[in-house]
Amino acid sequence: MKKILIITDNDVGKQFLQRTIDTFTKDNIYYVIQTRKSEFKDVPPSRFKFFEFDTTSLYKISNVLKMEFIQVFIALSNPQDVLITIENIRVSKKNLRVVVVDNWRLKIDDSYVVLMNTAEVLTSHMFDYLPNVPVIAQNVGLGEGEVMEVMVPFGSSFVYRHVGVIEQKNWRIAGLYRDGKLILPHRRQMIHPNDTLLLLGEPAVLNSVYRAIKREIGQFPQPFGTNIYLFIDMLKDDTKKLLNLVEQALNTYNRFTNKLFIKICNPSDLNILAQIKENATDHVIIDIDYQARYIEDMIFEDVKHYDIGMIMLSNTLFSKDKMRDILFDVNIPVLSLGSKDIESIKKTVVVLNDNKDLEKISTTVYDFSAQMGFDIELFKDDNETSLIQDEIIEHYQNLAEIFSKSIVLTHHQENPIRKLQQRENFLLCMPFTEMVLESRHNTIFSTDIESLYYRLGEYHQLFIPRKI
Repeated sequence: MKKILIITDNDVGKQFLQRTIDTFTKDNIYYVIQTRKSEFKDVPPSRFKFFEFDTTSLYKISNVLKMEFIQVFIALSNPQDVLITIENIRVSKKNLRVVVVDNWRLKIDDSYVVLMNTAEVLTSHMFDYLPNVPVIAQNVGLGEGEVMEVMVPFGSSFVYRHVGVIEQKNWRIAGLYRDGKLILPHRRQMIHPNDTLLLLGEPAVLNSVYRAIKREIGQFPQPFGTNIYLFIDMLKDDTKKLLNLVEQALNTYNRFTNKLFIKICNPSDLNILAQIKENATDHVIIDIDYQARYIEDMIFEDVKHYDIGMIMLSNTLFSKDKMRDILFDVNIPVLSLGSKDIESIKKTVVVLNDNKDLEKISTTVYDFSAQMGFDIELFKDDNETSLIQDEIIEHYQNLAEIFSKSIVLTHHQENPIRKLQQRENFLLCMPFTEMVLESRHNTIFSTDIESLYYRLGEYHQLFIPRKI
């Protein structure tokens, strides 16, 4: 839940507040400080908290600032009150972003303060009505939203990623603003927290990109979907292992706050079905399909209908070529459940190679690991010297700092699969690429971990799509 602080004593602030109340997002909670109490319509008390005091009082505002806010809005009538309020905020919060309604052309030497000059804003809107005069930003091009400016928040999935590894289909990062300066980004340009990205592309695509940029840790399986899904085929799964499979899935699901849908097709053992049904609750839904339908149609329909963000299944079922093809096309994370106890896992392992997709999936790796309580380990072959791998390591280490997540870099000089086979337990994470789809018979001479995943099939494996 993001906390936002609003400080106001004038009509602009009141109108801004009322509009915020009317259109508020469920992900925000607003703390409002007024010098004089005002009444507002239809205020949801769970989302809006009101205070009444003078923010030039350091003692009073310091008490409120003990909470963690992501942004402050200031709309005050007196410029001196604005300056003193900002000074008071900086005593407690040095880098908190502050947006100020500026009627006086204030001069504030603070890169985290955004001054919205009212004269410039009104002039810009008036220029929209002049014929034959070029306009900037919001009215460039078709004026349908194909130009977008997005600030990258601290916990964003885009933070510390290189521009070159971000797949930009039907959109582009055209510019990057940092410390009040425009940067024309190159492929190796790294995105930092609080950078502002200038995006160009199709409006519908940019809306999706905006949601991806604003995505923060702790939301998995978002943005892929809301709920989790266990798929069981009683004709192909080992019936002796089904109850253990369900237990592993339940132990995974319990780390999240979503619903779990257990889909069973080709039901054949009534005793096992009865035992599985005992796990049904309001948040664990058992869905048994008694019709002889195509598995592909069934899974695609369920993913859309139940808003699924991750699919779980047995490693036996995942080993089927046709099943991997189906899951690849679904384009959401897939957790292949092995024979090991998921409750005893301590680490998530990422085997490094020259695949830039490892950087694309990094936020999902961190998000899933954080919610499961796993530390992250990067597995690097010292026999290889690679600039790409160095960039991937730098990216993961930067994410470790901003997410306060432990990360270990392990060096080895032998076959990584043989080395990992000696371990008791771990979660293996990798991109869900076309190499995973290859038949085992075609991977005899392969050295890619994505092609040889099955040699670690007894361990749990998370396959993550490269794009949302």
